Amino acid sequence: MDFFEAQARAKKRSGRLVVLFVLAVVGTIAALYLVFVAGTAWLNLRATADGGSVEFYPAARQGLRAIDWWQPGALKTITLLIIPTIVFSTVFKWSQLRAGGPAIAEMVGGRRVEPDTADPHERTLLNVVEEMALASGLSVPAVYVLPGERAINAFAAGYSPADAAVAVTDGALRRLNRDELQGVIAHEFSHILNGDMRLNTRLSALVYGLLSITVIGRIGIRIFRGSALSDKDGPGRLGVILFLGGLAFLVIGYIGHLFGKLIQAAVSRQREFLADAAAVQFTRLPAGLAGALKKLGGTALAGDLSSPHASEISHFCFAQNFRSDFAGLFATHPPLDQRIRAIDPAFDGRYIASSVALPDPAARTIPQFGALTPPSLAPQPINRVDPVALIASAGSLTPSAVAAGRALLADLPETLRAAAHDPARIAALCYALCLPHHPEPALLTALLTLVAEHADTAAARSTAELHSALEGLEPRHRLPLLQLATPVLRHLSPAACATLLDTLDALVHADGVVTPHEFALQKILSRTLGLAARPRDALHVLAP
Repeated sequence: MDFFEAQARAKKRSGRLVVLFVLAVVGTIAALYLVFVAGTAWLNLRATADGGSVEFYPAARQGLRAIDWWQPGALKTITLLIIPTIVFSTVFKWSQLRAGGPAIAEMVGGRRVEPDTADPHERTLLNVVEEMALASGLSVPAVYVLPGERAINAFAAGYSPADAAVAVTDGALRRLNRDELQGVIAHEFSHILNGDMRLNTRLSALVYGLLSITVIGRIGIRIFRGSALSDKDGPGRLGVILFLGGLAFLVIGYIGHLFGKLIQAAVSRQREFLADAAAVQFTRLPAGLAGALKKLGGTALAGDLSSPHASEISHFCFAQNFRSDFAGLFATHPPLDQRIRAIDPAFDGRYIASSVALPDPAARTIPQFGALTPPSLAPQPINRVDPVALIASAGSLTPSAVAAGRALLADLPETLRAAAHDPARIAALCYALCLPHHPEPALLTALLTLVAEHADTAAARSTAELHSALEGLEPRHRLPLLQLATPVLRHLSPAACATLLDTLDALVHADGVVTPHEFALQKILSRTLGLAARPRDALHVLAP
């Protein structure tokens, strides 16, 4: 799978959806215009009949011929009322959803999983997510748990892979084994890699924009009710117009919203099939994902979420988080048995009942990554790098890449992994990664002095300690170690970000030569810290 080609396809799909949305807006304006013209003609005819000029019912039978259907002034007024309302509401919802994956995870009650968590289930979750990130060449997304949610579900959210977050319910952590959890996480990584998060964000914002038309209808009806209560003779002609107009806006707005939801649900169901297929391709463990889906069908809660914001993220989730009526027309996910049979054709229709009872943490051990690497998928040494193949592999997940990511995690010393998850030592780790491999003592002393001058002496001491640990590490492990540090880097304060970038710049240019490793390191950190300073600007790249 070519990451960049997949992103281009996602942009094309988004363009088609925008066209459909524009057609929906045009249809909504046309419907309201026709209702307005017919309604005003009816009111005029009624007023004339009440004055005794004509008999109402015979005139009404001929009314369609007499109506002037082309009224530019009315069309202009309705257009100027509808379009700004939809655009403003769409942009408002889009800005909310574009705030980044962590913001969306926290909106539904998510709790960030800390790197030093002692919970064995959360430790396993962090390890699986880090494996997938290293295998795909992406930054490690923020990891969240939805506490109190006993259903089996998960979602990936964010506007781009750079600001993504993966959230898993408590029920999924407690009910699924490691292979099943890996299948669920691989499913969510497929959404990240294929640009589905951005597609879902745009879809949700556009559908919300159509719904906003109903707000105009509610305002008109409230004004009518107020005038009816305050006027002893009842509502006048203007009040009736407001009521009928408000009712038209309300009904047509809901109809447009429903059609938008139908389009959104149809697109989402197709993307879920593709994500399931990609998850099996990534892990080569169809039994893992199939087992997770079977356990999902074996629980009474299925994928239901209790959060009041659950409907807003329904298209991000691994499983449908609400019960769908109307023969599944509004279902965001395909039927469960169809998803399972696409993975396991021999599925007999029996689901797996599961409990959430926790085993004794002291008796539970977390599997060693190296032991889980299949011999046939063991990473092979690379003697020559093909640049074209390397670029094409960016953002791709393959079974061998997943196995290599698992092995890489197992090879990293615990000291360095702990530093990558420690906010107090994360800057020192970045400085240590920038230092040359096996430098001369005099050069090392000079570089550590630079760290002390631009940061502080404590950072210099910590840099020296971590550099010693890095000396025994293979060069190919250095940048992946920085990937593991991404979640912590994004939560540094603006002052800490500025100090880190300033110190790093001094280290890179200390000898007047910028090596490829230094260039890559500085670019990655500039990008990551730029997103930390501007979480809504997922496409911003801060110049080094």
